[in-house]
Amino acid sequence: MYQEMDQNVILLLPVLIPIAAGILLLTVKRLRSSRKAMLCLVMAALTAGALCAFAAVASGGGLTLWKLTDTITIEFRVDGISRLFAVLTAAVWLLVGIYSITYMTHERDEHRFFGFYLIVLGVLIGLDFSANLVTMYVFYELMTLTSLPLVLHELTKDAVMAGLKYLFYSVAGAFLALFGILFLASISGTLAFTPGGVLGGVSLAGKEGILLAAVCCMLLGFGTKAGMFPMHGWLPTAHPVAPAPASAVLSGLITKSGVLAVIRVVYYIVGPELLRGTWVQSMWILLSLLTVFMGSMLAYKEQVLKKRLAYSTVSQVSYILFGLSLLEPTAFVGALSHVVFHSMIKNGLFLAAGAIIFKTGWTRVEEMRGLGRVMPVMLGGYTVLSLALIGIPPCSGFVSKWYLACGALASGTGVWTIAGPAVLLVSALLTAGYLLPLTIHGFFPGEDFDESGLKARGLIGREPSLCMMVPILIFTAGALLFGCFPGRFLAMLESIAAAVL
Repeated sequence: MYQEMDQNVILLLPVLIPIAAGILLLTVKRLRSSRKAMLCLVMAALTAGALCAFAAVASGGGLTLWKLTDTITIEFRVDGISRLFAVLTAAVWLLVGIYSITYMTHERDEHRFFGFYLIVLGVLIGLDFSANLVTMYVFYELMTLTSLPLVLHELTKDAVMAGLKYLFYSVAGAFLALFGILFLASISGTLAFTPGGVLGGVSLAGKEGILLAAVCCMLLGFGTKAGMFPMHGWLPTAHPVAPAPASAVLSGLITKSGVLAVIRVVYYIVGPELLRGTWVQSMWILLSLLTVFMGSMLAYKEQVLKKRLAYSTVSQVSYILFGLSLLEPTAFVGALSHVVFHSMIKNGLFLAAGAIIFKTGWTRVEEMRGLGRVMPVMLGGYTVLSLALIGIPPCSGFVSKWYLACGALASGTGVWTIAGPAVLLVSALLTAGYLLPLTIHGFFPGEDFDESGLKARGLIGREPSLCMMVPILIFTAGALLFGCFPGRFLAMLESIAAAVL
């Protein structure tokens, strides 16, 4: 057992800086007693972490932290996938952190929230930079443990039960994934992420059946964090009880950690060729499409706004899993683009929901009639983000869903070639049905609407503060700009797809 440090030490900085700052915030009483000092530390750590992440992505290379055997190592490395996820994580975490400056003033124990918020950022960057399955699994488990306090934050009975449910589902999924990792370690000489997989030259005589079973367990296990049926139950329970900034990153980024793990297993360890045409691929496609439809239906029926958005996340993240399950280049590009677009859109929507709660106390959709009289700019941003999630051009959601549909039609997967795009279309209609009524009734409440109650409460024209509005507007602008000018971004994703397929 020995420690080996080599190559790019910069890779360690975006991991250590937020974690160290978070630990300081949780342990140093002076920082907790002064809100100004606390916020200065938080913003400094978020900014430094983001800058170091960008520097690490630009400089590339790798870093070996610890090595037991050739298979069991803790190692970081930068490749196309880690660049995509690390930049997304750092940028979104910074914007949501800015929003939290105002939002958390009406929550207790701000220092605890910000402390774990910083720690989770460091852990997620470590997950993004992981160079092998062992490193990824370590940070994956750490992510569950460190993000749990964000769900538990309010410490009400509902929050505690939601936290326990989140922990149970996450641990169960992680154990399923661990079985697959142990089996892969037993048949492969390396667990290092390699484009196209590492099992191509490995003799699998007599082990094909158990290999497929192991991959199935890993898809279900890592799919738990991504909210794939039947392990989706934690999402609609955890989101409504967590503070809005925590709900935003849970939906926009922590669910994507499951997606990242699935990408690494299928495209960088097992290899798509070993799964193409097998029962595992068929099961994966079926579960992802079932989740897309089921999540949209449940969101359509739900009246609590944050819970409606949580069910929406169940559906939308499985768009990504569907694209990945097709094992086809165009669909793969669509899946990766939806990782970014959904993260921007859903973070913006959850921050908008938080702004409504913060300013009015309203949580149910039927309460929000006339919302356009209260905060028209914020509701305008919500509307654009909603159109992007539905997939209306020229918004970004149209681009990713177009690639997913084209990839499905070109995949040659039998009945799924037609069933896939059909389910995506039905889901888009349901998405319009559960997002746009808030806009319609907000801006056009009807002739019988009496706004005297809003005037009595002093709510007319009460837009959120700049700290809350700026992140929402940046996410809104991103949802538009990536839809209008997707060329360079898609070219980068196509280069990643060419390496693995």
